[in-house]
Amino acid sequence: MSPPGPEVCVGAVAVDDGRLLLVRRGREPAQGEWSVPGGRVEWGETLAEAVVRELAEETGIEGVCGRLIDWVERVDDERHHVIFDFAVDVLHPSTPVAGDDAAEAVWVPLDEVAGLHLVEGLAELLHRHGILRVIT
Repeated sequence: MSPPGPEVCVGAVAVDDGRLLLVRRGREPAQGEWSVPGGRVEWGETLAEAVVRELAEETGIEGVCGRLIDWVERVDDERHHVIFDFAVDVLHPSTPVAGDDAAEAVWVPLDEVAGLHLVEGLAELLHRHGILRVIT
């Protein structure tokens, strides 16, 4: 039996008042690590719709999907994810509430993000696009 094909996923990069919205993953892959809110695109859903839905499901925060920031691929023995990360304009930057598969959801000051146990490649992506000034 051949493995399933690649899965299309999205990430919501929400920055407000010098803070980045992050979730601690509650499930594999990368359980316990910090990431931007996101997940798989559902059948019939546009990328922008998936970004807004995942943001709300994982944090309770409403936003509007903006420009594509970048995309990455994560391939291991069990999965092949193609992840499109989008900038998000938050409508009301309230206190996030973890939901869906997020164990925690918090606003983190940008200068503290690199000190967290982030998912592989996130700090570099955020630095490459000018969101984080330093990554060590």
